[in-house]
Amino acid sequence: MKRQLLGQAGEEYAAKVLMKAGLSIIGRNYRCPKGEMDIIAAQGQGLVFVEVRTRSSGIRGWAEESITAKKRQRLRAIASYYLMEQGYQKWPPLRFDLMAIRVDQGRFMENWIQGI
Repeated sequence: MKRQLLGQAGEEYAAKVLMKAGLSIIGRNYRCPKGEMDIIAAQGQGLVFVEVRTRSSGIRGWAEESITAKKRQRLRAIASYYLMEQGYQKWPPLRFDLMAIRVDQGRFMENWIQGI
C-alpha cells in the first residue's frame, strides 16, 4: 500500500475506533499555520486531539516510537490555535492521544495511547 493511502486508511480506521468508543468526531485533518491535527473529537465536556500514525512495518520504527518532545509541542500549539480560532473564551478540558495503527496483510490493529 502506498504511504499516502496507508495514512488515509489508518485515519479512517482510527476515526471508527474513536466513534465506537463514544467520542464524537468534530474535525479531521485540521490545518493551520502551526501544522495539522489528524482528528479532533469531543468526549463529554472535553476535547481530544488525536495524532494518527500508521505503519506497515517496523523498519523505520513503530508508530508508538515516533512521537518526540518536539512533536508533542507542535500538537499543543495546533490545539491552542484551534481553540483561539474557534473563539473559546474558556478552554475545555484537553487531552492529546496517539492512535498507533499497524497494518499487516490488510489487517488493522490499533494501540490507542491516551494522554501522550
